[in-house]
Amino acid sequence: MSVCVDIAWKSLNKHNEELCGDKVEVLHTEDSDIVILADGMGSGVKANILATLTSKILGTMFLNGAEIESCVETIARTLPICQVRKVAYATFSILQISHDGSAYLVEFDNPSCVFVRDRQIVDYPYEERFIEDKKIREYRFQVQINDCFVLMSDGVIYAGVGELLNFGWTWKDMAQYTLKCTKETLSASRLAAMLSQACYDLYGEKPGDDTTVAVVRVIERRVVNIFTGPPTDKEDDEQLVSDFMKCEGKKVVCGGTSANIAARVLKKEIVTSVNYADPSVPPTASIEGLDLVTEGVLTLGKALGILRKYEQDEFDEEFFNELDADNGASKLAKLLIEECTDLNLFVGKALNPAHQNSNLPFDLSVRMNLVEQLKDCAEKLGKTVKVKYY
Repeated sequence: MSVCVDIAWKSLNKHNEELCGDKVEVLHTEDSDIVILADGMGSGVKANILATLTSKILGTMFLNGAEIESCVETIARTLPICQVRKVAYATFSILQISHDGSAYLVEFDNPSCVFVRDRQIVDYPYEERFIEDKKIREYRFQVQINDCFVLMSDGVIYAGVGELLNFGWTWKDMAQYTLKCTKETLSASRLAAMLSQACYDLYGEKPGDDTTVAVVRVIERRVVNIFTGPPTDKEDDEQLVSDFMKCEGKKVVCGGTSANIAARVLKKEIVTSVNYADPSVPPTASIEGLDLVTEGVLTLGKALGILRKYEQDEFDEEFFNELDADNGASKLAKLLIEECTDLNLFVGKALNPAHQNSNLPFDLSVRMNLVEQLKDCAEKLGKTVKVKYY
């Protein structure tokens, strides 16, 4: 079984602090995905530096095949000791999931990971050992499709202390709320947003500590194929459509000319939607056998804008309202965020005469540029991207 992961995280800064003292690092190697959540001591600039150093050192060493002992040893020796409390640096959680399904969880002084499987909280049998006088919890196991993991900083379980709840939101409360949320959504980004919002509300919208949740979902490989732009040579129309259609996964065509080519080669009719709510996004169409047919550059540009917000951790209620909107750009972005692990782009390089209009707000030979931006953005989100030009 080859597994993929859906990863998202959300951080709340301590009230009145510009920088967050927690740091999440996500690494993608040839055979695994690694999530590191580091929590720097205190808050503000110092905590941010400590958490950043910790996550970067751990990430670099893990990528180079170092054992956890040498990682912790290096952290213990590298980061400064707090002169007041006489304890070091930062706490951390690391989850590594290999593509073959084997997984490794290691935790140092962060709250335990919430592990949901088959709609139940898993009480995982971790092992404890001491490295450099630090108590480390470790767990090696095999993941299953739909497993869900939530790594967190201690700000999560302090939520509500002295505000709504006398003793805060306990780990058990957090776990039960996570379980409830997983019944409502299978998306890592939505789950991270829901858990973060609950903490924000419990803090009375003034977080008393840096608060971070990192959600990892184990999912099956999901392929999305996008065809945009006519080929340079018209004789390649059939070849492009043939290559595009024989790929597994969802099929999306972006662009009026591209849709006409697909319809002609497939001998199907284009039915344009007359029902569209957002005048700033051109209407979609439908062609039998395809999952989504949209206009080209304007829709791609809008979808890219939504993806960028997601990439920059800007997902909140307003973001999800935009993502769930009934228009081509939102549908395309949603497909790429929530239903895609592998993206195949089939790109025609013919210059579209419609793109020569200088009255347009941007240079529309930009289609190639948009494709490059889409590729870069998707890769930053952990998708595997392949581009084929015609």
